[in-house]
Amino acid sequence: MAKTGAQASPVVVFPMFMLFIVLFFSFVVSDNGKEVEILLSFKSSIYDPSGFLSNWDSSATFCQWHGVTCNNNLSHVDKLDLSAKNLTGKLVSSSIFHLPFIQTLNISNNQFYGEIPEDIFSSSSSSLRFLNLSNNNFTGQIPSGSIPGLEVLDLSNNMLSGKIPPEIGSFYSLKFLDLGGNVLVGEIPVSITNITSLQFLTLASNQLVGHIPHGLSKMKSLEWIYVGYNNLSGQIPEEIGKLTSLNHLDLVYNNLTGEIPSSLGNLSDLQYLFLYQNKLTGSIPDSIFGLKKLVSLDLSDNSLSGEISELVIHLQNLEILHLFGNIFTGKIPKALTSLPRLQVLQLWSNRLSGEIPESLGRNNNLTILDLSTNNLTGRIPDGLCSSSRLFKLILFSNSLEGAIPKNLSTCTSLQRVRLQNNRLSGELSYEFTKLPLVYFLDVSNNDLSGNIGDQEWDMPELEMLSLAGNRFFGRLPNSFGSQKIEDLDLSGNGFSGTIPRSFGSLTELMQFSLSGNTLIGEIPEELSSCKKLVSLDLSHNQLSGQIPSGFAEMPVLSQLDLSDNQLSGEVPPQLGKMESLIQVNVSHNHLHGSLPSTGAFLAINSSAVSGNDLCGGAETSGLPPCKKVKNLNWWFYVACSLVALVLLAFAAFGFIFIRKRNNLELKRVENEDGIWELQFFDSNVSKSVTVDDITLSAKQVNGICRGNKSSANDFQFVVKEMNDVNSIPSSFWSEIKQLGKLQHPNLVNLIGTCRSDKNAYLVYEYIKGKLLSEILHELTWERRRKIAMGIAKALKFLHSYCSPSIIVGDMSPERVIVDGKDEPRLRLSLPGLLSTENKAFISSAYVAPETRESKDMSEKSDIYGFGLILIELLTGKSPADAEFGDQHQSMVEWARYCYSDCHLDMWVDPMIRPGHASDVNHNQIVETLNLALHCTAGDPTARPSATDVSKTLQSAFRITSCVSTLKLSSSV
Repeated sequence: MAKTGAQASPVVVFPMFMLFIVLFFSFVVSDNGKEVEILLSFKSSIYDPSGFLSNWDSSATFCQWHGVTCNNNLSHVDKLDLSAKNLTGKLVSSSIFHLPFIQTLNISNNQFYGEIPEDIFSSSSSSLRFLNLSNNNFTGQIPSGSIPGLEVLDLSNNMLSGKIPPEIGSFYSLKFLDLGGNVLVGEIPVSITNITSLQFLTLASNQLVGHIPHGLSKMKSLEWIYVGYNNLSGQIPEEIGKLTSLNHLDLVYNNLTGEIPSSLGNLSDLQYLFLYQNKLTGSIPDSIFGLKKLVSLDLSDNSLSGEISELVIHLQNLEILHLFGNIFTGKIPKALTSLPRLQVLQLWSNRLSGEIPESLGRNNNLTILDLSTNNLTGRIPDGLCSSSRLFKLILFSNSLEGAIPKNLSTCTSLQRVRLQNNRLSGELSYEFTKLPLVYFLDVSNNDLSGNIGDQEWDMPELEMLSLAGNRFFGRLPNSFGSQKIEDLDLSGNGFSGTIPRSFGSLTELMQFSLSGNTLIGEIPEELSSCKKLVSLDLSHNQLSGQIPSGFAEMPVLSQLDLSDNQLSGEVPPQLGKMESLIQVNVSHNHLHGSLPSTGAFLAINSSAVSGNDLCGGAETSGLPPCKKVKNLNWWFYVACSLVALVLLAFAAFGFIFIRKRNNLELKRVENEDGIWELQFFDSNVSKSVTVDDITLSAKQVNGICRGNKSSANDFQFVVKEMNDVNSIPSSFWSEIKQLGKLQHPNLVNLIGTCRSDKNAYLVYEYIKGKLLSEILHELTWERRRKIAMGIAKALKFLHSYCSPSIIVGDMSPERVIVDGKDEPRLRLSLPGLLSTENKAFISSAYVAPETRESKDMSEKSDIYGFGLILIELLTGKSPADAEFGDQHQSMVEWARYCYSDCHLDMWVDPMIRPGHASDVNHNQIVETLNLALHCTAGDPTARPSATDVSKTLQSAFRITSCVSTLKLSSSV
């Protein structure tokens, strides 16, 4: 019987095993079919322009589909990675979140939009552990619910709004939570402190208010906290000091008050402490200097006071120390000299006194040192460049004395040196004038001396040089070894001799001052070859001879000061015809004859022409009228007869001259449409364009017309029709006339006006090119740099060299035309915002916040718009993009978050992403975004001037190595 039972057993077991196998595979096939259905449904609901999902069909098993990963045992989808595939569309509730075995789901860096499905956290697969929806265009609120097993949740860099749901505290297993870069409001929910497993928390760049929850102390696993760029208030909780695993604490750009808690000294693993741009007071707690693992400490732009403790010596791993923009007093601690890894030390704009520690730099690894705008005394230490890596040295506006150290003269890594406004003495050494990488050198307003003309300068990268306000003497150098110089200021010294004719070869020169020296001889005609020169100041010398007539051929010269010299002869009448010239001063010379009464001389002040033997001119000049000669002597008649033939020879020229002058005056012309008032600001244009040309052009669709084809000066122009002519005040046309005088290579020139009782037109030069907004995404980094620099130069000209300054108004890519040489040409707004186009500007996404409220524009509102253009050039995004919603500043806040907390690849335009393009420099991009954020500061007074913007861009585009986390120094 036993044997019989043993034989029957396999017969029973085998069918049961087979049944299990059949049921198992039926279950697998059923689930696989459901997964395929979900995936294909998802594919059909989105747009895939790159074709990444092209193999999602029956030609391959779904485990081989792009982006799909299956587990090895059961062939179920456990990972779906579709990040950065240029996918577009809305997500539906019955979407990929319901894949039954999914563990990892990543659809970040795409163009998904709309609201996140409201049931995403209530009905998604319980197996989900990793969910990344970041860097899309999602809007609406964060859905309620939770996935208890979820470990990573990243919703950053979208346009999510509303409050953070209190259910966030139910994600008990979360280790990583990033909600940054949205427009979330309200307070940080206290329930978030229930996520005790959380290691990484980012809520930065939102609009959160209220206090930082004290219950954070329960989150013992936290290693990273980013809650900067919000509107948080109150004090920094003492309880944060209990988070002993913390590696990175970032609370920047909030409204936090009170003192820095001493409990932060308990964070023994802390490497990065960023508290800048708050309202913190008091001194730095001694306990902070016990954080021996600190790599970067930034407490700048607060109201911290007291002395910087010598206990800083304990921060042996410190690489970056930013304490600028506070009210620290006392001496710079000598302990800083013993920090071997210190690369960046910025203590500017405090009240520090005493000497710079003698051994600073000898045992450090300095690359950037900025101690400017303090009360420092003593000498500049010898060893600042001992690392051979120092490229930025900023010490201006102190009371430093003594000679420039010899070791700095051999510091070949230097690029930017600003030592102005001190008491430095001695001479510039032979080696100092041969530093190969220096592009910005300012030693003005010191007590330096010596004969620099005998030295052979060789600074091939030099773009800005100021030796003003010292005691240099002797002849001027024939060359500074650079053809790149844009700004040269040698004023207020004792230079003698003549002005070298070789200065005419400085083709990039824009600002040039030799005032306050003892120069003699004639003004070289060669200076008129400096076609980019905007400002020329030769005043307070002993120059003689005549004013070069070639100055009238300088296309962008707007400021000319020749006062207090010994110039003779007449003022060249051609100067009165210069369209670019705005300010001129020829006072206290030996000039005689008639003063031009046009152009810059039209409303000249009497002080600018006094001290000569001039006559005529406009009423404002205060000069007597030119006398007509009476009772002519007999010899005059003889002389007249002798020159009669000469006069006849010049008759034709005189006729042309008068005609050219008349061409620039207001004319009345009649045609079949009535009587027109026609005025041109360029005599060449007046020969080529008629009223009929202008009215015909206005009727064409594109408004582009070619002038008189029989003329040698055949060219194209663009006509803009003015609306509601009768409502235009007469003052408008006088202001337009001033705009017509502006000439700059980065402006669209206004060349004429044409108006009648019924119609009015403005005539502009035609620029063959495209709007910046049309081609931005096609541009390389090199082309974007050139465009940014060109716009900055135009702003500098309008704000700094025009009197009164000219406001652009609508600073947007729509107003920038990029010509065939990649030069940007800026189109100015009309005076008084009269046109429909300009009225719409107030609602433009590029308008500054204060302008939106007050409707008033200023230089600072132009700077704000330029900052937005910089962000757009860097990121490829526009403030009007749907992902930024209706709030104008959201792109700015997003950019601030990216700068502080994101890797560069997360925000830079893919076209210029380092590694994808050979001409891209990582540090240039970071520094440019740094500048853009300063340009878009909420407080207009905190924005840089156009001059500073131009200089800083030049600096940024010159950087070859830099720490990417650096913030912009105000001492740019």
